[in-house]
Amino acid sequence: MQQSGLTAEMYRAVVAIVDDRMHATSVTRQDYGRLEGRMERVEAILERLAEAQARTEERLNRLEAAVERLAEAQARTEEQIQALVQRMDKFEDTQSRMRGSLLEMTYQRRAGSYLGPVLRRVRAWVPFELEEDLEPRLSQPDYLDLLRTDLLMRGQPRERRDIGEVWLAVEVSAVVDRGDVERAVRRAGHLRKAGYIALPAVAGEQATEGAEDMAQREGALMILDGSVAFWEQALSQALAA
Repeated sequence: MQQSGLTAEMYRAVVAIVDDRMHATSVTRQDYGRLEGRMERVEAILERLAEAQARTEERLNRLEAAVERLAEAQARTEEQIQALVQRMDKFEDTQSRMRGSLLEMTYQRRAGSYLGPVLRRVRAWVPFELEEDLEPRLSQPDYLDLLRTDLLMRGQPRERRDIGEVWLAVEVSAVVDRGDVERAVRRAGHLRKAGYIALPAVAGEQATEGAEDMAQREGALMILDGSVAFWEQALSQALAA
């Protein structure tokens, strides 16, 4: 009868197989442990990266807020500068008007001194002093425009006593420009319409180059710091008008 069970050779084979399986299982567990450790380290690194990202975003948010505050401060500064510039412009305009008013008073008071070399018995007027004589002779627009003339002056040419008195429509400005010359020419024209021998004149402390050229071309008398220029041209053109 054949003996049942494992033979010694079969037993050794089974043990070898079990050892191999156990060895394989042990290796797999070691690898898994190492992998798990690596994963934990990766997770820790990711957590640190997330924290760093959060800190970076917080810093960026603070930086954006600071930039916004800076932009607002810049806008306020620009508004303040603009307001200051406007106040300076108003101040300069006021100063210019004050200088112009003082110059008008000076030329009115010293008309004889300034124009004495070319005119005798010089007298300065403000336009309203002549409104009763001027208004009936002019259209309403011309009359109102003439009333805005800075000064009117009257005198007798020293070298041409045969023509009697002449009138000057004078525009006064610290710095005489082309606009002053244009107004003086136009308003002298109103005086001529009213029947006067009239010359345009501009007076001030200095003049632009364009104003000087235009005054000479248009026959306007120019008085700068008391010195008279273009008298002969102005008188000739006034007599020829």
